[in-house]
Amino acid sequence: MDVPSLVVVLQAALSPNPAERKAAEESLNKYQYTPQHLVRLLQIVIDNNCSIAVRQVASIQFKNFIAKNWAPLDPNEPQKILQSDKDVVRDHILVFVAQVPPLLRVQLGECLKTIIHADYPEQWPRLLDWVKHNLQDQQVYGALFVLQILARKYEFKSEEEKTPVHHIVEETFPHLLNIFNRLVQIEKPAVEVAYLIKLICKIFWSSVYLEIPKQLLDPNAFNTWMMLFLNVLERPVPVEGQPVDPELRKSWGWWKSYQPYSSYLSNSISKNSMYTLLQPQLDVLLFEIVFPLMCFNDNDQKLWEEDPHEYVRKGYGKLLSLVCLLQNLEWATWVIHPILHFRYYRRFYSPRTASMDFVSELVRKRGKENLQKFIQFIVENFKRYYEAPLEYKPYRQKDGALLAVGALCDKLKQTEPYKSELEHMLIQHVFPEFRSHVGHLRAKAAWVAGQYAHVNFSDKNNFLQALHSVVSGLRDPELPVRVDSVFALRSFVEACKDLNDIRPILPQLLDEIFKLMNEVENEDLVFTLETIVDKFGEEMAPYALGLCQNLAAAFWRCMNTAEADDEADDAGALAAVGCLRAISTILESVSRLPHLFVQVEPTLLPIMQRMLTTDGQGKVITLNFFLYSFAEVFEEVLEIVSYMTFFSPTISLNMWSLWPLMIEALADWAIDFFPNILVPLDNYVSRGTAHFLSCKELDYQQSLWNMISSIMADKNLEDNDIEPAPKLIEVVFQNCRGQVDHWVEPYLRITLDRLQRTEKSRLKCLLVQVFNLWFQLLQQVRKSGVRANFKREHDKKVCCLGLTSLLALPGEQIAGEALGRVFRAALDLLVAYKDQVAEAAKEEEAEDDDDMDGFQTDDDNDDGSDREMGVDAEDDDEADSRRLQKLAAQAKAFRANDDDDDSDDDFTDDEEMQSPIDDVDPFIFFVDIVKALQASDPVNFQNLTQTLDFHYQALANGVAQHAEQRRAEIEKEKLEKASAAPS
Repeated sequence: MDVPSLVVVLQAALSPNPAERKAAEESLNKYQYTPQHLVRLLQIVIDNNCSIAVRQVASIQFKNFIAKNWAPLDPNEPQKILQSDKDVVRDHILVFVAQVPPLLRVQLGECLKTIIHADYPEQWPRLLDWVKHNLQDQQVYGALFVLQILARKYEFKSEEEKTPVHHIVEETFPHLLNIFNRLVQIEKPAVEVAYLIKLICKIFWSSVYLEIPKQLLDPNAFNTWMMLFLNVLERPVPVEGQPVDPELRKSWGWWKSYQPYSSYLSNSISKNSMYTLLQPQLDVLLFEIVFPLMCFNDNDQKLWEEDPHEYVRKGYGKLLSLVCLLQNLEWATWVIHPILHFRYYRRFYSPRTASMDFVSELVRKRGKENLQKFIQFIVENFKRYYEAPLEYKPYRQKDGALLAVGALCDKLKQTEPYKSELEHMLIQHVFPEFRSHVGHLRAKAAWVAGQYAHVNFSDKNNFLQALHSVVSGLRDPELPVRVDSVFALRSFVEACKDLNDIRPILPQLLDEIFKLMNEVENEDLVFTLETIVDKFGEEMAPYALGLCQNLAAAFWRCMNTAEADDEADDAGALAAVGCLRAISTILESVSRLPHLFVQVEPTLLPIMQRMLTTDGQGKVITLNFFLYSFAEVFEEVLEIVSYMTFFSPTISLNMWSLWPLMIEALADWAIDFFPNILVPLDNYVSRGTAHFLSCKELDYQQSLWNMISSIMADKNLEDNDIEPAPKLIEVVFQNCRGQVDHWVEPYLRITLDRLQRTEKSRLKCLLVQVFNLWFQLLQQVRKSGVRANFKREHDKKVCCLGLTSLLALPGEQIAGEALGRVFRAALDLLVAYKDQVAEAAKEEEAEDDDDMDGFQTDDDNDDGSDREMGVDAEDDDEADSRRLQKLAAQAKAFRANDDDDDSDDDFTDDEEMQSPIDDVDPFIFFVDIVKALQASDPVNFQNLTQTLDFHYQALANGVAQHAEQRRAEIEKEKLEKASAAPS
């Protein structure tokens, strides 16, 4: 397809007519793998003569095709893009990425990311030369754009994998430094200059993140970069062109250039050489730049008054909690910290959060030199505030000082002499602000009090004073104060040593939290509620229904918000997950009160039904979760299902409606959650056995078999993925003994098939356990001495064939004791099968005789007929007696079985039932397998025969003789059938 034709097709893809759109999509799919197609798409993207709509469609097609086909995940998959096409794309995308409109640059940037991650440096060694050349030419923006993508490739790599960064820094950073130096000297810079500085900052950030290259540890280089960053920080932000809207201002180029610098400073703290260079400027940086950024400002005040919900959404408490979490987890630096910065931290990143991060890092890494002077500075602020007249009190500086004290709580709680003075500090400088007429100070006092709730108060009344102040804050007229009070309440509940201090006000607390949950989506509310439930346990029973109803309502609000707004924020997402987790906590706390589960089921069932479907999970994905995703939601919902199916008095029919949803999810996309799904499926089978076995509307047995057999047979699944499958087979065998005998053979067959290609020892053990359980069922007998399981002829035959099949396994898979055990069990079962077949034949013959004896017409009932046939009345009595004796014996046997500890309904063979194994004789099959074993593995066979005692040797001989007899009988039947067939 040439370029003009392709333009026409792309235009049709935008048509409002569904038929035209479908035809266009089919055409694009048809020609996507033809040579030059990818190049032509790029030609359209960069063609200014085409409409922007067509160019955008082309850019999306271009991006999607590259993402899927440039570097396939499977190395064995054949390449679908010609090398010549790749060369053209690589050469041209570099030239035009900076020239296309931003709307298209985003798409080409994603393409560049894919190509660079796949090809650099091996397949694209000239890339760095191109960047280096254009940093000195007119293509500076394009070179910076590409260099940013190149640097980000190595941002989160290990030290070994980051080796190429050193070469990139060495080749490009001298040029970056020159460009940066020229940019900061422009007196009246346009906003485009800010975007160039932002790109340089991003490249710098990506290159130094987690590990600073040695070139930047050079004192001269460090000083030069430092002075340039300070120049940017100290210069006033240009007024011209600055957005009036604070939200738009946040994304304005000049404001965004701050972030990488603050991160570089935080990283510099731990490097001795860099810290030495930083020290002379540290006091200015700390007290004149960093601390003022921590203080309440005009933007905060405006947001507090005009949009308190937005103020809460950007709350520092949530962010600081995550920062503290990361600092306390040794592994978090490598695992979560990168995610934090890019998926959440950067979203709420601001000069204030950067300042908090810097101070926290400074006192943690360099506390000996800096903690005392910083705390002294904070104390001076407290003193200045305390001594100032009411009308001149520096409220905003006090807010910043409180924020600093809260941010340093972990350090101060562990370090003397501050540790001993914390209670005094709280009483003198924090608690009085609970009564402040300034709202943001009331909020900050609640938050700081929560940070120090676990302090060992020498006077319990001080703890109670703070607790009651926080509780009062739940009714504050200002929303941010109420939310920060809830945040603090959680810590006080955790720290409370005597629950009697809280117990009298528990209903009041719950009521206030519920009111707030109806007003704002905030995870802190849910976390606090969860803490209260966890603390009070079964005492929450009177509130369980109301708690679940409120949490469910909050969850649906989060979901509805997500559906209505694709840009739904992370706070709502966290709150949604928190609601589900809190519900699980409630269910766990009342687990010994099964009647409550019946009450909450109508409230929770719709959530479970919705979130177990792909539609529900699709909605979850739109929530933009941080540290949470649809995985967490799915796991939480499955935990709720597990509680509901385990602790409810019985599993209701409504709850059974979740079974097919979980089975479908497993078959479709949820294989990673198989261990989680295993728990409720186990509960359904073990606690709802009767319904599992008897339900006809939905055949749960067949449903389970379809799922397990599909998973066990899937060669693409790793051993770890299918571990729950043999566990489920065991659950069925254990809970449905004697009632699922017809499933034994297929389950054993797939177990055997999987065992033959299993590599992981854990899965091997689980699969073998299925056979172990089967052996236990084979050997189990009732008090009467009859077998407890596999009572029908068909079931015994299935087991005989299954056991015999095991004997055909290779010697390394079954040898020694295992082989002997299987061999003996097969002999026992074959003998039992032979006896049962013989007994059934006798009974059938006797019944035929009885039927002939008792066959009479109506005419034969005349009184004289008996005398004519030579049969007197006594003969009739004897015949009736025989029938009654037989019925009595059957009834006795039934009662004997019914009196056993583990009574099951006795199953009779269905004469009409047909099976693939009908034509297989188990005796002949056994003998043939044993002969094959003797021929293929004589050593193993000899060891087997030597372990058999006289009894089993006799049984083996008897079975062999019977097999030959059966072989002759079968051959005779074939001949008779052939001769009887019409010619």
